[in-house]
Amino acid sequence: MTDLFSAQDDPASDRSRPLADRLRPRSLAEVTGQEHLTGPEGALTRMIESGSLGSMIFWGPPGTGKTTVARLLAGETKLAFEQISAIFSGVADLKKVFEAARARKMSGRQTLLFVDEIHRFNRAQQDSFLPVMEDGTIVLVGATTENPSFELNAALLSRARVLVFHPHDESSLMALMQRAEEHEDKPLPLDDEARASLVRMADGDGRAILTLAEEVWRAVREGEVFNAERVQQIVQRRAPVYDKGQDGHYNLISALHKSVRGSDPDAALYYLCRMFDAGEDPLYIGRRLVRMASEDIGLADPQALAICNAAKDAYDYLGSPEGELALAQACVYLATAPKSNAVYVAYKAAMRAAKENGSLVPPKHILNAPTKLMKGEGYGKGYAYDHDQPDAFSGQNYFPDALGRQTFYDPPERGFEREIRKRIEYWNRLRIERGE
Repeated sequence: MTDLFSAQDDPASDRSRPLADRLRPRSLAEVTGQEHLTGPEGALTRMIESGSLGSMIFWGPPGTGKTTVARLLAGETKLAFEQISAIFSGVADLKKVFEAARARKMSGRQTLLFVDEIHRFNRAQQDSFLPVMEDGTIVLVGATTENPSFELNAALLSRARVLVFHPHDESSLMALMQRAEEHEDKPLPLDDEARASLVRMADGDGRAILTLAEEVWRAVREGEVFNAERVQQIVQRRAPVYDKGQDGHYNLISALHKSVRGSDPDAALYYLCRMFDAGEDPLYIGRRLVRMASEDIGLADPQALAICNAAKDAYDYLGSPEGELALAQACVYLATAPKSNAVYVAYKAAMRAAKENGSLVPPKHILNAPTKLMKGEGYGKGYAYDHDQPDAFSGQNYFPDALGRQTFYDPPERGFEREIRKRIEYWNRLRIERGE
């Protein structure tokens, strides 16, 4: 196998490689943005100091150093390094890797097997790792951008420690830019605003910031300095990290829902726009707003449901980009509306009672008796017609006799007044924070 850093020591080949590859850290101490793992007190640092590695799953977004750290771990512990990708590998490839690892083990050397995109393997393929992990043939390091709890077998997870890689923050991305400038021995031709814009475009991805910096150097002419607007035109805008079928999708809709429930219109609008910006289907968002109207506002403001349905229909009629405004209007309405989950709680309780108690027959006095036989059996006997009763209320029991009276719907007392007070407190707090 070619040495990990042999190509980096060849000046003739150095310039042909991408900047992100040329700047790969050569030790854990050089890794930025993951101090909780690679810093002096980091989990991986302590593991190396102990002289023993266990199998691990690296979970985090792209460009956070998962592959690089896996290579460095092999180098630090003198383990043989093997790398495969679940996208391009199958059972036959795994068998070859395992056989080679067994041969190394017999000669006294353990193998660190790095599996990129490990969540792409099916359940049976994931199970094939278990025997070679258990007998020490390999130390498995799997990398995934998806939540391991949902994508990996429980048996595999029980044998591996999950380590979370965080997106790069502004300071670590700035540090990577400075490292690139030192490596290239020239500054990036950007003013301060453009540098900040480049960091935002990288969106927490260390590889992306170096690729964008490289694009800037390729595009600049002698004496030019780009401002924020110009650098966006040069490198274009990088799409936000957001997978409409995976974690990004569920995280943002959860954040939107909880912001609405927490009566924060500003946060709700922010997450709504994040989802629009990432290309989420606006009709999906419209359906979620309708759900929020029933779950979190309910009868505290019955108009909320009508407004959300109207907003969904308005988007369906107008399309993009005009239709998004109707959804934004509904979002703000929900966030500022009085809240009550009494209907939601009542519905769940009633559904639970319906499932747990089986097919109980309603009391006979509320059943129709269209035949003489049914009348003879007591159907309809003793029913009090509510409209004929004082205050149009009879107070009869409508539940099955075996179940007895139940209380599911319990609206909070004076809920509207309480919500008005909460709104006033919220806006007063916001004005104080803004110094108004």
